[in-house]
Amino acid sequence: MQSSLSYCQQINNFKPTKLQSMKILVVDDERDIEMLFQQRFRREIREKEIDFVFAYSGEEALHYLNKHVHEAVLILSDINMPGMSGLELLREIKQKFEAPPPFVMMITAYGDAENYNQAISLGADDFLTKPLDFTVLKGKLKEKVQ
Repeated sequence: MQSSLSYCQQINNFKPTKLQSMKILVVDDERDIEMLFQQRFRREIREKEIDFVFAYSGEEALHYLNKHVHEAVLILSDINMPGMSGLELLREIKQKFEAPPPFVMMITAYGDAENYNQAISLGADDFLTKPLDFTVLKGKLKEKVQ
């Protein structure tokens, strides 16, 4: 069933309930990121406010998105990964999943202007640097669900 609301309106109107949680796809080649997110978002996961899915490459993320169209409300992707980079993934996401376009936050260890400008020009909705400040990330996520 197609919603008459735009994707941005759907994200802005999203209010998790006991039966519904915000699904976030995290894309990073560092496998320990899963444990880190599970530790930092322990309460939100337990209370079913957020449901994380993890992909360890750009290719794996695209495979997930193709099988689970519009299931992820938000995508957090590292920029620097072997194989398909996060910027290449971003380009693919914004071209293939344009109706509605997913909300994508890019994450990088390099807070340089070149990566930032390239990510924004490719359609990134936000940009974070590593090491992640989870207080800032939680604040940005809460903005999306309130």
